[in-house]
Amino acid sequence: MSLVGLKDFKVLPPKGKEVEVKTPEDVKRNAILKGKSVLKRLPYGDEYIVIASDTAVFIDNRFLGKPKNPEEAKRFLRTLSGRWHTVYTATAVFHKKGHRLRRKVILDRTRVLFKKLSDREIDWYLKTGEPLDKAGAYGIQGYGALFIEKIVGDYFTVMGLSPNKLYKALVELLGEKRALELFGGSSERRD
Repeated sequence: MSLVGLKDFKVLPPKGKEVEVKTPEDVKRNAILKGKSVLKRLPYGDEYIVIASDTAVFIDNRFLGKPKNPEEAKRFLRTLSGRWHTVYTATAVFHKKGHRLRRKVILDRTRVLFKKLSDREIDWYLKTGEPLDKAGAYGIQGYGALFIEKIVGDYFTVMGLSPNKLYKALVELLGEKRALELFGGSSERRD
C-alpha cells in the first residue's frame, strides 16, 4: 500500500483453500479465509492488524476468478470483449490483541466496460503473462488498462484493494487517530 503510505507492514501469503466463488458473499468468505489463515501463523500475545482481500469478475451469471491456464484466460477475455461486467472486491481487516479479535469486512463492486478485442490484441496480452495472475484475466493497473473503455465505481476495487474502503474499515476498528497513524502521518493538527 505504498500508494497511500501504509507503513510498517509485511506481506504474508495466505495458505489454505478458498471457496469456489458463485456469489458476492463467496468473495467476502474468501477474504475472511485468507485473513484467518494468516492470523493462525502469527505468534500469540502481540497486537496485529491483518488485511486480506479477494476479487472476482462477474459476467453472464458467473464469476471469473484467476484463469487456470492460457486457454481459459483467452476464453475469459473473449467473454469480456466489448461488454460491461462487474468486479467485486472484498476487504477483510482483522485486529487482534491478546485474546481479543475483531474484524470488519467490506464488499464493493464496480462496473467495467471492455473495448472490443481483436484476436491479435488477446494473443499479445496473453504473451505479457499478466492475465494468468488476475481475476477475470486482466489487470487494470497493468497492460489491461489499454482495453478499459469506462468504469463506474472505484478504480481501486477493480485493482483489488481500495485504499478508501481499507481506511474506512480501519477507522471503524481502531478509530480515526490510530488509522491515520498507520498511513504514516500524525493525526495531530499543525496550525
